Amino acid sequence: MNEQPRVLVEVEDHIAVVTLNRPEKHNGLDKQMMDELMAAAKSIRKNRDIRAVVMTAKGDSFCAGLDFSFVAKNPGFIARYFLKAPWGRDNRFQRVANCWRDLPVPVIASVHGNCFGGGFQIILGCDFRIATPQAQLSIMEMKWGLIPDMSGTVNLSRLTRLDIAQELTMTGRIFTGVEGYQYGLISHLDEQPFEKSMTLAREISSNSPDAIAATKYLFKKIWKKDSRGALLWERLTQLRVLGRKNQRIAMNNGLSKAANPQPFVNRSSFK
Repeated sequence: MNEQPRVLVEVEDHIAVVTLNRPEKHNGLDKQMMDELMAAAKSIRKNRDIRAVVMTAKGDSFCAGLDFSFVAKNPGFIARYFLKAPWGRDNRFQRVANCWRDLPVPVIASVHGNCFGGGFQIILGCDFRIATPQAQLSIMEMKWGLIPDMSGTVNLSRLTRLDIAQELTMTGRIFTGVEGYQYGLISHLDEQPFEKSMTLAREISSNSPDAIAATKYLFKKIWKKDSRGALLWERLTQLRVLGRKNQRIAMNNGLSKAANPQPFVNRSSFK
């Protein structure tokens, strides 16, 4: 029997609603969901009638991040998605989030519940983020001994101060939608983020689609620097921590959720 779709796309009145549809797993990212997210962005790009996108999610969480139980059962998945085609500028992990930034139409993320790790990097790739004040957000990769490598560092550098970006990345701590708004990472706070997102999408889509597309293109070109070099450094830095002893310890501690976690190696392998 075929799996249920992980991502739903509905288009009405020039607005595409993209819905993460794995509520029983808090919309954790596995291969199927990542593939369907990239396919959704590709189909939206081809549909010239679409003027705005709203991304939302079913269930109690927007996205709990990468599904590490899936990764543990499919270890080759990481290598396949981390490798970059010689002619491309990003790998598939980066593309899952960066493809929304590359769309010629504005993308609005409607965020509720938990939005961790890869899920948070996906909303950073959107143009606007509307969240509930109580939303739980985190750049959680540090808990696994990793860095954010789904284009998150590129978009963080455009949205907030260096010290805030470094603190949130180095601690991996959970912060609220209110704090995210104060940091410049959340665009608006609303108890009904989907309704607010749709209102904004309708307002934007009522304007010239050419002017909207040109505005997004212009700001992407002129806002600080181009992504290519930053994405390269993101991959190179991840390679220096991926698979090292401290990263393996973090992975094992996270998977086992042990009461007495294994201590990290005092000497860092990253110099």
